Amino acid sequence: MTDATALALPARIEPVSGPLTFARFAAPPNVLGYCGTEDHDGLVGNLRAGLDGPELVKLCRSFEGAWPYLELIAWSAGIADPLDTRVVEAYWIGGPLLERVRPADFAVHLGTRFRGRTERGEWPWLASKPGIGAVPHHSFHVLEVMPRIGMLRAGQVQAILPAMGQCLVRPAQVLGVEGDALLVETRALLMHEGRLSLGPPAAERVLPSTSGTRTGDLVAIHWGWSCGAITAAQSRTLASTLAAALIRANRTI
Repeated sequence: MTDATALALPARIEPVSGPLTFARFAAPPNVLGYCGTEDHDGLVGNLRAGLDGPELVKLCRSFEGAWPYLELIAWSAGIADPLDTRVVEAYWIGGPLLERVRPADFAVHLGTRFRGRTERGEWPWLASKPGIGAVPHHSFHVLEVMPRIGMLRAGQVQAILPAMGQCLVRPAQVLGVEGDALLVETRALLMHEGRLSLGPPAAERVLPSTSGTRTGDLVAIHWGWSCGAITAAQSRTLASTLAAALIRANRTI
């Protein structure tokens, strides 16, 4: 497994392409061994060099959790490339492309991928989500799919809450740089009386993904890393998308 500090990238790298942007968000759990390619060094190496060619595309396609969502978003929007920057941003941050996904198509997508892996009594809960406004955003997978697939059953949400909180991509603001870490202000995922919510803003330490992060920057954080700077508009979009996802998740938690 790649050493955690190896994710740090030169400040000159600005991942404006879809593959590089996807890899920036996907790298934190990948270097921890949770998802995606086993070639952690290859993923980080391409990021570090700013290479968005066929090798990086192949590595991005290995993320079996995220890739089908990208395909669905792209197909629904009439975009040929699932790694188009607009598609990647919609999946990790949010945005209007998510609204282009018809509930019926999302329902078919979920049935194809997850019905056979979900306990019979829980499947109707998951199947109902597109009809009440769910969209194929990363938060949907964390809040709705993770608790119902494999060993992560709905009755164990409290037990897996720390993992869900780390996996949830959250907006944050950099309060300062402390050695090799960033001190950021963000909101943690909490559970109170059986309901999920984001807590009050609080300080949290994360590792930087670039050496150019400054106090005051807005960033997105994922599995203890900053995924790099985001705009104020993107931060608001991510926050509102998370808020809506939590409301839907709490209906069937």
